[in-house]
Amino acid sequence: MNVLHIGFLPGQFTVPTTTIRIDQDLKARIAAAAERAGKTAHGVILDAITQTVAQDEVDAAFHRVADERRTKLLETGQTVPWDDAKTWLEACSRDEPQARPAPCKPGR
Repeated sequence: MNVLHIGFLPGQFTVPTTTIRIDQDLKARIAAAAERAGKTAHGVILDAITQTVAQDEVDAAFHRVADERRTKLLETGQTVPWDDAKTWLEACSRDEPQARPAPCKPGR
């Protein structure tokens, strides 16, 4: 297993250095991907980390909204019947203006 140091030489910039351990196969795959992309291995690794963190943030935001909506549903007991929601979504997909369906308690 090789050790890959990510960062800059001391005094060059104020960016801290992080060390990751990767095996030879992954190191070769990173080098090949970097060459295909016209980037450095460092750039490919930073892009991958950035993309992973960004996706995690999107996922976390999605789950926060879902949790908030579930909490509201449990508090109010109100929801939109599937048939009403489906009709509204289909109209939206055809660019036909239609009022949003009103939430109500199930069975009403």
